[in-house]
Amino acid sequence: MMKTASVIVIIIICASQTTGKKTRWCTVSEVEQRKCAELSKALVAVLPPAAVAAFARLSCVRASGTADCIDKIRANRADIVTLDAGEVYTAVKQFGLTAVAKEIYEDGGCILAVAVVRNSSEGEGLDMRSLQGRRSCHSGARWTAGWSLPLGHLMSRNLLPWAEEEPFSHAVSHFFSGSCVPGAASLTPKLCGLCQGQRSYVRHRNFHCETSHSEPFYNNEGAIRCLKTGAGDVAFVDHTVLQSIEENERGDYKLLCTDGLSAPLDDYRRCNLGRGPGGAVVTRMNYRKVARKFLTASVMAFGLRGREKHRFQLFDSTPFGTSDLLFKDVTEKLAILPDDMDISQVLGLDYVALLKGLGHEGSSLEDSVVRWCCISHAEQKKCERWALSIKSDPLVCVRAASMSDCIEKIKRDEVDAVSLDATHTFIAGKCGLVPVVTEYYGEKCEDPGSTHFETDELPPVWAVALVRRSSRSVNLGSLGGRRSCHGHMYSPAGWLLPVRQPLSYEHNSTSTSCPNPNQAYSKVFWKGCLPGARDNNLCKVCMGGTGEAATKRCADNHNERYYGNMGTLRCLVGDPTGKSYGDVAFLEHHNLEDNILRLNSTGWAEGWVPWDFELLCEGGGRASLSDWQSCNLGAVPPNTVMTRPVLTARIYDFLMKSQETLAAHPNSEFQLFDSLEYGESDLLFKDATRCLVHTSHKDFQTILGEEFYRHAEDVFNCTPADILEFCNQDVCSIF
Repeated sequence: MMKTASVIVIIIICASQTTGKKTRWCTVSEVEQRKCAELSKALVAVLPPAAVAAFARLSCVRASGTADCIDKIRANRADIVTLDAGEVYTAVKQFGLTAVAKEIYEDGGCILAVAVVRNSSEGEGLDMRSLQGRRSCHSGARWTAGWSLPLGHLMSRNLLPWAEEEPFSHAVSHFFSGSCVPGAASLTPKLCGLCQGQRSYVRHRNFHCETSHSEPFYNNEGAIRCLKTGAGDVAFVDHTVLQSIEENERGDYKLLCTDGLSAPLDDYRRCNLGRGPGGAVVTRMNYRKVARKFLTASVMAFGLRGREKHRFQLFDSTPFGTSDLLFKDVTEKLAILPDDMDISQVLGLDYVALLKGLGHEGSSLEDSVVRWCCISHAEQKKCERWALSIKSDPLVCVRAASMSDCIEKIKRDEVDAVSLDATHTFIAGKCGLVPVVTEYYGEKCEDPGSTHFETDELPPVWAVALVRRSSRSVNLGSLGGRRSCHGHMYSPAGWLLPVRQPLSYEHNSTSTSCPNPNQAYSKVFWKGCLPGARDNNLCKVCMGGTGEAATKRCADNHNERYYGNMGTLRCLVGDPTGKSYGDVAFLEHHNLEDNILRLNSTGWAEGWVPWDFELLCEGGGRASLSDWQSCNLGAVPPNTVMTRPVLTARIYDFLMKSQETLAAHPNSEFQLFDSLEYGESDLLFKDATRCLVHTSHKDFQTILGEEFYRHAEDVFNCTPADILEFCNQDVCSIF
């Protein structure tokens, strides 16, 4: 009695703060209408008469489908409905509704998309690479697991052709020989060919291809039914429906994995097509406070831990002979969302970018351009020259503050692609970005304009420690109290790899089992220039920029004159006045001798020749610049162009067209892999690049190699990084 009384008191408090209006739930079938009506009765039963008047009773408004529900809520003929995440995005972005609560499942707020096929002769030889021409069953149009994730995967692997001048739904209808995609009638009628709902010219009696339980192949359960009856060859659903398949039938089905293999149903955590947000409740902006209070009271009374769950269970539809009525049955609770939560925070940046990439908002100017990320004035100039020199999709050059900022902008769908060094490739991969092409520095690609070049051999560059020959007392192990020059924050040769060396026996720089380069360099060096560093001592040697590239000292881009490989060399020899110099420079070996000679031609410093410098080797020795293969700090994997998964095919096509255009004009003033005329080195791409290798079929770990990947993981496990904290905001677990 005390428990019942306490929940009634809480509900009365919620009720007393409402407007007294009815809460009208939009239902999409007769069976859902019945569950809604039972919820209404249960609420009346637990509310005292005074609270009934204040809180109002729930009424149930019948609609023909979820799209009709959105229309009814907009028109103030209904108030509230639960939608799949894809429909939530549409309701918010296109129709001005707002999300007020999110379904939370056993593993958080997300689901895994899976492709289910029959484990029989019909499914024999069927894999994710051979779905073209097959018949498909989908839980719903533009749904997370039934549409966006699986089709986004197919497109990212260039398996689903899409000419972007046509709607994406048309490309899907041509890809499959037949489909049932409930809700797709307004997109492409062909996608409804396999559906079995009743047809009628009277809207409220037409259930064919509707997002309604009256369409037999609607939602996850319906898509499995579509597969089970033989209407389709593959069903795209979320993993939560797998547990509803009877134990004695589970062996009749299998999952298709992204690597071309298959797996049992229980292996969905490993064998899936990606993770995305689950369902959420939407309402009108002016009704959101009432909706939140109504949902809170309903869950407190009838949720899994509700005080009145013996009377009614909010997240259970089995008494009504079906599943997922009002809410998904696997829901454990609702996360009530605050007013200031943007839709990208509710659904996740990756998912929102995926929806945009699939044309979820319709076509726009952005769909016809490639937005490349530039991190300095010099890169911007080179990028703009690139844009004028090619005959391909239009190129737009977008400024960012650093490589890390580029990664964040790609995640936010503010730019599309950038070529990243190996450490930033690691970060980008951890952030959900994927490879498109990798820079190739070997001899096989002799023609700088070679296109569609593929190889499994990706030659590295090498990290080296460079000193002036005259600094005889400087060697690895005796760098304590010296001045250091590093390419930039997170650079492989300037930041990641040197920390493995015994930089100073006195300071014991590598004694820790948890490597943190920032701490190590602050401890070992008196001062230095590490562009992007927050430690003031590691910025004291930096100079900043001048003229059009004017910037604060220690900026993490080419505007800082000591940034990158060329900047590190400038740092070692000092500025033109002979001040602000370092004792040791950590940089890459490529183009090193050419860059030394460029010190003279650019007027930076006179008289320097390669003989004036030496490399520091392990064990305290030294070597000439030509001995970099035996005297180095480790191999640096090549730079890789990274993008969002849905854009891989498009960015690859753009780069290949660009290479073809430039190859056709070898004497053109613009050269993609040459930065000399811009006064810097390695702008947009490394100057050592011969051509670009197709690597979108590889994962970033494979490109980086096991040794480099493991070292990077060890370092970032011990080193806080704002960009990784940004990327690790997991929309699936933050609620």
